[in-house]
Amino acid sequence: MSRAGLDKDPRAVARMFDRVAARYDVTNTLISAGQDRRWRRATRTLLAPRAGERVLDVAAGTGVSTAELARSGAFCVAADFSLGMLRAGARRRLPRVAADALRLPFPDASFDAVTISFGLRNVVDPDRALRELARVTRPGGRLVVCEFAAPTWRPFRVIYRRYLMRALPAVAARVSSNPQAYRYLAESITAWPEQRQLAARIADAGWASVTWRDLTGGIVALHHAIRP
Repeated sequence: MSRAGLDKDPRAVARMFDRVAARYDVTNTLISAGQDRRWRRATRTLLAPRAGERVLDVAAGTGVSTAELARSGAFCVAADFSLGMLRAGARRRLPRVAADALRLPFPDASFDAVTISFGLRNVVDPDRALRELARVTRPGGRLVVCEFAAPTWRPFRVIYRRYLMRALPAVAARVSSNPQAYRYLAESITAWPEQRQLAARIADAGWASVTWRDLTGGIVALHHAIRP
């Protein structure tokens, strides 16, 4: 079994995701009780891609999030640094690129909109990744970060943390191809900054008009910003 540590060594993270790729989508749907579909739809709605636009989906995994974005008619590119994930999503007819979020292989201002779902937390340097996303986005373009967050109601937050550290690994042990990876997942969520802190970091990375919207009681938050 393989898991990454919170030091986010890129090779360890990539190996871990390679080994969960086969059952990644199924596992995520089970452990989120089907909420992952709602989160993808909400991301597409907030990003508001339009036909004729170019959209980059970073940390796209198997491309399930990219396929949701492509329903808009925009030209959507799935980028991920896990070759195992990209191969697992080969059945989806989408442009796929092996890419590191810290060194995206695209020219400046290449995209009208960019998004990263549940991936910023796994990057060794999230602030640099946010700057790199800004670099490849045209002025006036949009960013949406979909990421786990902190539940806003304190009693629910306590229950949620217990689920993350106890129940989530137990469920993953039954359905995932690499259950140890979901222990890392739980730990990385609890170590991640809360919504207001992430908004400040997005602004510091060069984005403007940063706002956020909580989903599912704050389990997930969507951060939206504009490239100045």
